[in-house]
Amino acid sequence: MKRIYFNILSAFLVLLAGSGALFAGNPDRQGEAGAYELLMIPYARMAGLHAMNTSMTSGAEAMRLNIAGLARINKTEIVLGNAIYLQGTGIKMNALGLSQRVGKSGAFGLSLMALDFGDIRVTTTEQPEGTGVTFSPNFFNLGLGYSHIFENKISVGVLFRLVSESISDVSATGFAIDAGVQYVAGEKENFKFGISLRNIGSRMTFGGEGLSIFTQGTGDTDYDLTFSQRSAGFELPSVLNIGLSYDFYATENHRITVLGNFTANSFSQDQLGAGLEYSMKDLFMLRGGYKYEFGSEDEITAPIYTGLAAGATIQVPLSKENKNVKFGIDYAYRQTRLWNGTHNIGVRINI
Repeated sequence: MKRIYFNILSAFLVLLAGSGALFAGNPDRQGEAGAYELLMIPYARMAGLHAMNTSMTSGAEAMRLNIAGLARINKTEIVLGNAIYLQGTGIKMNALGLSQRVGKSGAFGLSLMALDFGDIRVTTTEQPEGTGVTFSPNFFNLGLGYSHIFENKISVGVLFRLVSESISDVSATGFAIDAGVQYVAGEKENFKFGISLRNIGSRMTFGGEGLSIFTQGTGDTDYDLTFSQRSAGFELPSVLNIGLSYDFYATENHRITVLGNFTANSFSQDQLGAGLEYSMKDLFMLRGGYKYEFGSEDEITAPIYTGLAAGATIQVPLSKENKNVKFGIDYAYRQTRLWNGTHNIGVRINI
C-alpha cells in the first residue's frame, strides 16, 4: 500500500514538473489573463488564512483551493459564503458549496460562485451622466468535483469548472480543470502536505451583438452596413499552490496549527506566506496569516492586498450522540492598500 501512495504522489509531482514552464511568476505576462474571479476567495475560513491552507483545507471549501480535501468530511457538508469585495466598490461575492461522501473513501462536490456588481448606469457620449437605464454583468462559475482518500493518508481529487462572463449583448464561456493531492502523516495526523494545480483550461473569447458596428454606406451604397469585430482571446489565471502545515497539541482540547504556502502564478508574481490557527475543542477558532508577493515593492505594481488576513469561527454541536454534526459561523477580514478591505462571512452545516 505504501508503494501505491508513493506512485500516486510521484505521478502528481511529475505532472507538476512537466507544467513548470507555465508557472514562472513572470510579471511581463500580467494583464494577459482574464476571469480573475477564479482566484477570488468567497469563503471566510480560507480568507482568514489568505487561501494558504492548501495542505489542510477540507470539505466544500476545498473546491476553491485544493480539490483533494473534498473527501475529508464526516458525511455531508453545506457551506454558504458572502463577501463584501473591496468595501467601497459595491461588489459582492456569493458562493455555495456542497460535498457529499460516497462510500467509505470518496466524495462528490458541487461549487457555485457568482459576483454581484450592483446596478451600473448606461452612459453614452451624448449622455455621459447616464441614459436612465442600468445593467449588471453576470459573472459565475460552476464546478463539479470528486475526491478519493487512500487509507486516510493520501487524498487526490479532480474538478471540472464552467466559467461564464456576460452582459446583455456580449458573453464569454470557458472550461477549467483543477487537480490536487494531500498527504497526512503523524501519530495524530499532525503533519499535512498539499499541492494543487488550478484553472488549467481553454482560452476564452468574448462575442455577441455588442461587438457589431453599424455604419452608413458610402458612394453608390445608401444602405446601412454591419461589421462584426473579432475579440482577442485570453487565458485563464492558472496557479500552482504548495503548502505544509503542522498541528501542535498543548492538551487534547487545544490545537495550534502552523502553516506555510507557496503560490506560483502563471500571469503575475509568485507569493509566499505563513499563518497560524488556534482551535479550542474544534468549537472556537482564531486564525491569521501574512502573504508576501515577490517583486512588488513600488506603488504601481504592489498588490491591492497588504498581505494581512485574520478570521474566526464559532461552531456548536447539533447532536449529543454525534459530535461531528455541527453548525458554524465564519468571519474573515483582509486588509487592502485602497478601499476598506474585504469582509467575508459564511455559514457551515456538517451532518
